[in-house]
Parts: sequence; C-alpha cells; structure tokens
Amino acid sequence: MMLCVPAAGVLLVLAWIYPSTALYFHIGETEKKCFIEEIPDETMVIGKYRTQLWDKQTSSFLPSTPGLGMHVEIKDPDTKIILSRQYGSDGRFTFTSHTPGEHQICLHSNSTKMALFAGGKLRVHLDIQVGEHTNNYPEIAAKDKLTELQLRVRQLLDQVEQIQKEQNYQRYREERFRMTSESTNQRVLWWSIAQTLILIVTGIWQMKHLKSFFEAKKLV
Repeated sequence: MMLCVPAAGVLLVLAWIYPSTALYFHIGETEKKCFIEEIPDETMVIGKYRTQLWDKQTSSFLPSTPGLGMHVEIKDPDTKIILSRQYGSDGRFTFTSHTPGEHQICLHSNSTKMALFAGGKLRVHLDIQVGEHTNNYPEIAAKDKLTELQLRVRQLLDQVEQIQKEQNYQRYREERFRMTSESTNQRVLWWSIAQTLILIVTGIWQMKHLKSFFEAKKLV
C-alpha cells in the first residue's frame, strides 16, 4: 500500500521564512508513505526521523527497538533513484538535488522482519531541512571563529544564494509551463484544421452521392 502526500510547507519560494518541514505520521506493517518536495537544482536536503512503536499494554507510543528500521528511497523528477538505503529506528539521510523539480521521498519499515511489529502501528517523526537551513551555523562559527556580525553576514549570503536558486527554479517552471501551453495550443489548432477538412470532404462526398442518387432516379 502506497500513499503519496505533499509535506507541509514545501513551497520553496518561502523556504527562507520556514526553516524546515517537520511532521509526524503513522505507518502500518506493509504501508509505504511518500512525500513530495519541490527542490531547486544543486540544493542540499537533510532528513531526520525517529520512530515510536505502539505498545498495547500502555496504549501509547514508545521508542522503537534497535532492530526496527526504516528504508528510505528518494527519486528525482525523472523518477531516477538517487538514494535507496536501510536505516535504523532513528536515522538521518542527506542528498543533493541535480535536477530541479518534484522529488519523491518514500519511507517504509522493515516490519516483515520484526514479529514484534506484526499487525502493529508505527509513528514516524520526520524533519526535512532544505538549502541553507541544512547548515549548522553555531558549528560553523566555532570552526571558523566568526564573530556574531560575520556569522550573520554568512547567513544572509547563504539566504541570497538559496533565493537565487529558487528564482531560477521558478523561471524553469514557467518555461516548462509555457512550452506545454504552446504545445497544447498547437495541437488544438491542428485538430481544428483536421476537423474542418473532414467536414469539407464529408460535405463534398455527400453532394456527389446525392447527385448520383438523383441522376439514378432521373430526378435531375
């Protein structure tokens, strides 16, 4: 069973306002869930997740056992797999987009290997960070010995770079939409011409057929 749902806040033109996409969802034993992220090209994406297993005795979600893991699969807009890997009950995955567009992030559990999870329910907390929000600025400041002003300038430069990527992506989408519209208009035009020609040919044939009919009946 596969569900495909858009993650909240994936409009990357506002990514510099919203630092990340964080949510949680429930997943069944054989269930696979996918999320769509619109990502510009050459943009880093970091995903973090943790799982909780439903406990019938306490009627609550408890931290999952180490043996229970998640399989993460990521496809680019051309449906090419750019990441497919098995992780543990808590994990972190990273990838860089090389093609602008909708990237599909799918997760499913290795529940078939866990008798403990048989027929159970799993809660997955997922946090997706895109672009400059993947940077750990306190760590960068400590490593490069940056002042508060220098760090702020670094953050602004990263934001400007990300906004430029998003603008390029929006232009790319507009170009694709324009090409699709032109192609559709051209097909509609040719279809209209074909319909007109068919009507003309049909009319000529009917006139000839009626003329032959009347001549055969000696009405003309």
